[in-house]
Amino acid sequence: MSDHTENTDAPNEFPRADLKRRGVMLALSSPSGAGKTTITKKILARDPMIDVSTSATTRQKRPGEIDGKDYYFMDEDEFKDMIDNDGFLEHAEVFGRYYGTPRKPVDDALAAGRDVLFDIDWQGTRQLNDKAQEDLVSIFILPPSWEELERRLHSRGQDSKEEIAKRMAKAQAEISHYDEYHYVIINYDIEESTKQVQAILEAERLKRRRMAALPEFVSSIKPQT
Repeated sequence: MSDHTENTDAPNEFPRADLKRRGVMLALSSPSGAGKTTITKKILARDPMIDVSTSATTRQKRPGEIDGKDYYFMDEDEFKDMIDNDGFLEHAEVFGRYYGTPRKPVDDALAAGRDVLFDIDWQGTRQLNDKAQEDLVSIFILPPSWEELERRLHSRGQDSKEEIAKRMAKAQAEISHYDEYHYVIINYDIEESTKQVQAILEAERLKRRRMAALPEFVSSIKPQT
């Protein structure tokens, strides 16, 4: 007969430590039609701790758009002043209009422990990596095959044959940058791929360098003298 007796005085549950962490900048890129936008929408719908990045632009506000939600709308002089003062994490000129990611809202979110998702191309991701390498987690979404990418573009019914041809031509150049990313996901199935992105995000949240309160917590569980 064993002399071991169970310690019934030990608590069954411990209070959860408030391990404050720094947020993650999660950048998703893919050629058009590979699934990036759908995955982004699913992640945002399922995870209350992540927000989508809001860009600034010099284009005119369209009916129904809200300043600070859809975009930060500003004039060209204001935009260029922010460029000169390193106020953007990334920016680009597209058809004579400027677009960019203001640094401060992202920094504020990360400091508060919230994650920020970027639906962005490889050029923007490269700029993010230059400006915020320690905070960035980048994922490139690949299609299962060239033929499947074209089929998905046709099945959306959004573009003309000429536009699809342009997107396919651009896709070849975009895919060539896959090796600049931390992770690569082949999107065979949208639900499976979304879960893979979620798994990456959960793992990155647990990186030691992001857990600012961890040293204090470790000190609290050392033997008492």
